[in-house]
Amino acid sequence: MGRIISSLFFLGILIFLEFYVFYGLKTLFKNGMPRGLKWAYWIVTLFPIFWMFFYISVQGQIGNLRWFNNLVLGMSVTLLITKAFFAIFLLAEDSYRILRFGGGQLMAMSEKGGSAVAWESRRLFVAQLGLALASIPFMSFVYGITRGKYAYTVHKSTLTFPDLPEAFDGFRIVQISDVHAGSFDNITAVERGTEMIQAQKGDIILFTGDLVNNVATEIEPYIHLFKVLNAPFGKFSVLGNHDYATYIRWENEAASIENMTRLERNHNAMGFNLMKNESLLLEKNGETIRLAGVENWGRGHFPKEGDLNKTFAETPDGEFTILMSHDPSHWQEHILDFEKHIHLTLSGHTHGMQMGIEVPGIKWSPSKWIYPQWAGLYEKKGKRIYVNRGFGFLGFPGRVGILPEITVLELKKG
Repeated sequence: MGRIISSLFFLGILIFLEFYVFYGLKTLFKNGMPRGLKWAYWIVTLFPIFWMFFYISVQGQIGNLRWFNNLVLGMSVTLLITKAFFAIFLLAEDSYRILRFGGGQLMAMSEKGGSAVAWESRRLFVAQLGLALASIPFMSFVYGITRGKYAYTVHKSTLTFPDLPEAFDGFRIVQISDVHAGSFDNITAVERGTEMIQAQKGDIILFTGDLVNNVATEIEPYIHLFKVLNAPFGKFSVLGNHDYATYIRWENEAASIENMTRLERNHNAMGFNLMKNESLLLEKNGETIRLAGVENWGRGHFPKEGDLNKTFAETPDGEFTILMSHDPSHWQEHILDFEKHIHLTLSGHTHGMQMGIEVPGIKWSPSKWIYPQWAGLYEKKGKRIYVNRGFGFLGFPGRVGILPEITVLELKKG
């Protein structure tokens, strides 16, 4: 019942927003809004609803429409954000008018023979200014759904450790995360991204989970692109919360198990060594560091299959250790206080919420309200974590300000 009430409340807010913005736009026209524009407004507003039902009913029957579906969804979100921005601006002005009108009424009623003040009409320039300012998020989101989602960006960091084995001084780790292959709609763009990964010339390539959105088959059209990636010390991966396919309803348990088996085969087909609560030694010039990978562990309702005790069972203390764990909340909740010193944890999961601001001196995203460690490098208690912003996208088919990431970490002794 609570969910139904919440849904109805949200629907009511959306309906109010649409009509409020519509009447706000009408004030831009001195002689009334042209009929064609009125029709255009409501067609653009209602089309995504009809498209959603149509796409669900014909999906897989008339070819691949994912690119168009992503475009419709992306533009719907873009327009919704733009309308909300415009509405907030108008609401501020309307609030001022209401207060002024109410104050004038009280003054008029308190004076003998006074008359009520007239309700002011919205000033034209306020609506024009609000529309101009709303165009800023509009253009940002349009870029995000057309180019931003494939604007792969390389983030490089040099990490210095006093106890790093000498042989690994200058060791280059290339990390990717959150491919979410089920969202891709441009294989050429993905290929460009994999070429950028290879161009970083990493000593090792590490993938920190969420290969797919829901089912194992989503990655199969792209296996050949990831298969050609190579590094001297190999390629390793772990599972993310979406890889367990718990967001869809399976016919039976056997189907779910078969999907996971197929996903593991796909990791192998791409040349990735999938690590499930296990570790191994990387050896160079007679010296070693330990690489470990746990299954997903996430705070809240996310799968909690990660087992540090199993992963590090019978491993000696004092080793330089790198851990792959998909969800950064695992670092905050367990890894920081784990008995074995884990020098560097590599995570993903947050995507930086695929929207925010990253310019010199400013790094912000709504993601920070959920995850203390949401993008980039963090250090606490002598341990470090790097959170990758993700290679793909999920839900909102775009990236605004928080671009898809290829991470290069160089280890230095010092």
